[in-house]
Amino acid sequence: MTRFGYTLMTEQSGPRELVRYAAAAERTGFDFEVCSDHYFPWLRAQGHAPYAWSVLGAVAQATERVGLMTYVTCPTVRYHPAVVAQKAATTGLLSDGRFVLGLGAGENLNEHVAGERWPAVDERHELLAEAVEIIGALLAGDLISYRGDHFQVDSARLWDLPDEPVELAVAVSGGRSVEQFAPQVDHLVATEPKAELLQQWDAARAEPGLPASRKIGQLPISWDPDRDAAVARAHDQFRWFGLGWPVNANLPTTEAFDRATAYVRPEDVASSIPCGPDLDGVVEAASAFWEAGFTDLALVQIGDEKQQQFLDEAAGPLLARLREAAPSGAEG
Repeated sequence: MTRFGYTLMTEQSGPRELVRYAAAAERTGFDFEVCSDHYFPWLRAQGHAPYAWSVLGAVAQATERVGLMTYVTCPTVRYHPAVVAQKAATTGLLSDGRFVLGLGAGENLNEHVAGERWPAVDERHELLAEAVEIIGALLAGDLISYRGDHFQVDSARLWDLPDEPVELAVAVSGGRSVEQFAPQVDHLVATEPKAELLQQWDAARAEPGLPASRKIGQLPISWDPDRDAAVARAHDQFRWFGLGWPVNANLPTTEAFDRATAYVRPEDVASSIPCGPDLDGVVEAASAFWEAGFTDLALVQIGDEKQQQFLDEAAGPLLARLREAAPSGAEG
């Protein structure tokens, strides 16, 4: 059965609002919730960037049922992987085992604040591979000392662990990252509905006999009773989305994203993001993900100012339509 999630988008809402939305999303019937982990918003118009791990700790206490996940944390520059493992274990305990640690190679926008240089893409994947190895060992309860090409760990152990180890998911974008991480982690994260990527992932896991995994995607929408207002808000706050991850990963500041998107038109945004009151349009856009093989899809409602109205008026009927349309036998 396809699972549908709600995105706690730290770039567009403050911490108290995010906790309130998380509780409301659970009451509305979402299956899981994902939380972005950013130091900067993408665009100045979004206006927020609270610390994701404090938000997750509060959300773990404000909810009882929904799964929780980072979407995604970069464990290589701003954070050391041993510290990420500690955060994940604590969040796993606070949520009574509902937490999945989503990891990725990161974006310059969020990592440059630590004062380190931003590595080239090949090195970023090397860093992430070492980080995954360290995090996995610590979450398994091991006492580890580690000396890699990029990281060192000296006699580290986590003293507070959930009964079952926190599962790991990694964001992948191509065949190389699939081959690297499919045997290492539990689940896949991807933002585009590319069936060939998921097929490669399953093949890479089948060879060593690993179990089926979740494939977790994300879809931005701009629901609003007024379509023109929905398009304007999507353009104001989400026009960066169309730049693509090779660009998004490398721009260093919010101002750079503002300038890079200066010539993106509202109609350009509306052609790729469902905008307005049409719930069937959202279902049509979502269908590309389950047709590609995704087991989980998290929705991003664009704009803090419409978040509560979306949860109160549209989310329930939308979930009903999505569940009616989606296949019932998805693996993972």
